[in-house]
Amino acid sequence: MAEKLDDISVSEEEFEAEPSSVPEAPASEPPETKGGKGGVARSGKQRATAPGFFARTGQFVRDTRAEMRRVTWPSATEVKNTTIITLVAVVFFALYLFGIDRVWAFLIDHLRGWLGG
Repeated sequence: MAEKLDDISVSEEEFEAEPSSVPEAPASEPPETKGGKGGVARSGKQRATAPGFFARTGQFVRDTRAEMRRVTWPSATEVKNTTIITLVAVVFFALYLFGIDRVWAFLIDHLRGWLGG
């Protein structure tokens, strides 16, 4: 997987912010009105179309590639060390909780016997 990512090239243009695809109306022009009542006229051309599925998917792939280039990957030694630390912690807490469980089970069984249960 890492070899495939090394072959991917990302241009500097992809890092720049792209302008919005939705055109904004100039602030100086009032919206179109219908019947002079101040309401906004609704027409099919007024609504901006969102990019299609393939355009969004392509943009997602480009963004993902660019982001993967910025990731700081740990070395094999770091991965091995953190794995060992995690396994030691899991074993320690498993034994600790097992011991606590056994102590409480012993105390509850004897308390039940002392109370005639």
